[in-house]
Amino acid sequence: MPVDVLAIAAHADDVELTCGGTLMRCAASGRKFGIVDLTRGEMGTRGDAATRKQESQKAAEILGASFREMLDLTDGGLRQDREAELQIIDLIRREKPRVILTSYPADRHPDHARAGRLVADAAFYAGLRKIETAHPAHRPQATVFFSTGYVHPPTFVVDVTPFMEKRREAMRAFRSQFHDPESQEPQTILSQKSFLEMIDARARHFGFLIGVEFAEGFVSERPPRIDDIVAPFEGFEPGF
Repeated sequence: MPVDVLAIAAHADDVELTCGGTLMRCAASGRKFGIVDLTRGEMGTRGDAATRKQESQKAAEILGASFREMLDLTDGGLRQDREAELQIIDLIRREKPRVILTSYPADRHPDHARAGRLVADAAFYAGLRKIETAHPAHRPQATVFFSTGYVHPPTFVVDVTPFMEKRREAMRAFRSQFHDPESQEPQTILSQKSFLEMIDARARHFGFLIGVEFAEGFVSERPPRIDDIVAPFEGFEPGF
């Protein structure tokens, strides 16, 4: 069955850290969403591919995803080659999303940046019927980018305040990646005790921009259409 939104990222946990609240808001409004992790995360400092897959499925259940799929593109060296492009083109055609969420193509992590470019190109090519794959042509209405490393000025911001506790729960499903005082594995930026607090702080920053407690920011290839100039600003304090 087609999904309304398809979130595609390089690694399991990228989606949870950036747009988990937005996906839960989609589900709460009756829209279906799926998640695709392009790599197995085999080059990650902590954990292993099998563990990360188990964790990703648990997180998907918490978020309410219709499905989660993990591809086998190269971690720590993701490439924008034709084979990878065709694989993503066919996946987009199979799921028929209206909107794709993916990582911003100018990110600190090379795999994140390459994933964004790869997915954005595949979303366009998926609409060209003469590119043959197992499924018929389908082009999403929009490709929207989230920031995993650097924070970019957002085109629009989504209030995720009601979903923050579940968002945190989904992130904590990746126990191998985040702070665990009992772990004997090497420390990373993600495993710092303060890391998830910093992720919360980013959500507070985006929330401040629209006068709510927590939000997630996105960059769109083109401005979203607004039919009511008043509704998007309801709840703002005068002069905010």
